[in-house]
Amino acid sequence: MSIDVGGAVRRGEELDAAAVHRWLADRLPDLGEGLPEVTQYAGGASNWTYRLRYPSHDLVLRRPPAGRKAKSAHDMGREVRVQSALRPVYPYVPEIVGFCEDEGVIGAEFYVMHRIEGIIPRKDMPVPLTPTQARALCSHAVDRLVELHQVDVDAAGLRSLGKGTGYVRRQIEGWTDRWRKARTPNVPSFERVIRWLHDNLPDDVANVVIHNDFRLDNLVLDPADPTRPIGVLDWEMSTLGDPLMDLGNSMAYWVQADDDWFVRQTRRQPTNLPGMMTRDELVRTYAERSGRDIGDFTFYEVYGMFRLAVIVQQIYWRYHHGQTDNPAFRRFWLLATWLDVRCARKIGVRKLLLRR
Repeated sequence: MSIDVGGAVRRGEELDAAAVHRWLADRLPDLGEGLPEVTQYAGGASNWTYRLRYPSHDLVLRRPPAGRKAKSAHDMGREVRVQSALRPVYPYVPEIVGFCEDEGVIGAEFYVMHRIEGIIPRKDMPVPLTPTQARALCSHAVDRLVELHQVDVDAAGLRSLGKGTGYVRRQIEGWTDRWRKARTPNVPSFERVIRWLHDNLPDDVANVVIHNDFRLDNLVLDPADPTRPIGVLDWEMSTLGDPLMDLGNSMAYWVQADDDWFVRQTRRQPTNLPGMMTRDELVRTYAERSGRDIGDFTFYEVYGMFRLAVIVQQIYWRYHHGQTDNPAFRRFWLLATWLDVRCARKIGVRKLLLRR
């Protein structure tokens, strides 16, 4: 089946459907008496996401994972406020049903939104694409990112979402601090890459709404035309910031067919299909569609890889300290280490893994 409907709920991540139903009944009078059919969407490295299927409603619930977590990356209330403000001006955002601050209901804050029915292009594309269609999907995905970066911040009431000028510096400082806190003895220090990023800080090019996790597997595609995104999901890290930093984040996840073996093992989007744009082509397409003069993209590409290393290391930190036993996280430290190597190669630092 090409439509993403979720699968079995993972062990240790069960949802109290009865408690959620009681909470929802006050917000959806036509919900009915029976409990929903609950499935869970793939992933789970960040927020846990469930489908709640009723005869009268098709809903999605999101909640933070258990264990230690960065509050800024799992703030349910903030995610709800962003989506609610964006939906009138960026129609690809799901419609919110409600937000629950009472952690006593299911053990954590959560929110519920209406499900957008469509195809989610995860590691393997669930429907076949010709090379022409694959390229069209890339093109339309870039269009959605450009459209987001063109949202009128003041008209959307989102000016308070960010801190203004200095976004690039704040990101490098913030992710540096997070790396050092999440580091375990089996990963490199990243200090030479960190020093390079601090020494090569560019000025902010703009201050716009950015997604901060814009990937193909966060898009919902039209079942009638799988080259066209009809929804954009996972707004937990959205903010006001530099659009080129947002693009750099996206490129860190873009694994292409000619990447090395280890990188190809980390692929979680069908970006290796014939016809898919390369990272360089995507950057050029974004520059053309947005009208921005990007020039040398090296800083943003290295930043995206460093940030990804911090994210996977934060997840591995939870596994390392017994806060999750999800076996998918067991080797995340290897990915963080390899990202150190990739950053080093990009900036020309040799023998980075020696003399720690």
